[in-house]
Parts: sequence; C-alpha cells; structure tokens
Amino acid sequence: MDLSSILAPGRVKCGLEGVSKKRMLENIAKHITEGFPVLDADELFRRLMARERLGSTGIGLGIAIPHCRLENCTGVMGAFFKLETPLEFDAIDEEPVDLIFTLLVPEEADDAHLQILAEVAKTFSDKDLLLKLRACTSDQELFNVITAQ
Repeated sequence: MDLSSILAPGRVKCGLEGVSKKRMLENIAKHITEGFPVLDADELFRRLMARERLGSTGIGLGIAIPHCRLENCTGVMGAFFKLETPLEFDAIDEEPVDLIFTLLVPEEADDAHLQILAEVAKTFSDKDLLLKLRACTSDQELFNVITAQ
C-alpha cells in the first residue's frame, strides 16, 4: 500500500510523548485535529478509546494501529508517530509500543477500510522498515521513510 496517499507531513511526528496509553491517544487526537478544525479532538479521543476497549490495537513488534470511524472525516486519513519512550499498550506480544499508525475513516465507510487496515499491518511486518523508522530523528525523515514504501 502507498501510505503517501493517506499521510501528510503534518500528521507524522517523531518524538511524541505520553505517560500512558490513554494519554498517548489523547495526544494523538489533539495532534491530528490541529490541522483539521472540522474534526473534534475529544470525539476522536473517545472513539479511539472505545475501539481500544474492544481489544488492544497493539499488533506486536512495538507497533499499534489505533483506528476508528469518525464524523466529519471526508476520506481515509492516516497519522504516524514515533514515541519518545515506548509505552505499555496491551499488545498481543506484551511488548511496549514505540510506533503508532492511526487510521481514521468516515463514519459511513464500508468494510473497505478493513482491507486498508490489513495492508497497513502488513507494511509494519517488514523488520527492515521498522529498523529504519526507529532510527529516524526528525518528523521529515520519518515521513520520508514511511512514505517510501
């Protein structure tokens, strides 16, 4: 999948901080909605937390892919974050998470977003890519590496 079709430089952040899974999702919601005034940070946070209550989106290897449907979201949108410090995320392998790809889809989206979610997860199964992402030290470098796939 070409992640550049759903990512933009303003939605890629190297060194995001958070002290817990909940606070990290809150920070992610705020970061994403800063560039989109039609999206509500509190609503995005609530939806991401509701999805996490169904089961952790931590897929292993230090990766989490929180996702949700959202009102006022006009198309599939991604955001990518490299954390300053790995966090416990209740991942399936019980390892802390340091790379988070957030996927937002319109409220009325059909199940096609599940295919996108599967492709994003497949992208993050590439251990060479994970090494490159973890070596990044700036937002721009992180964006360049993740969109080069």
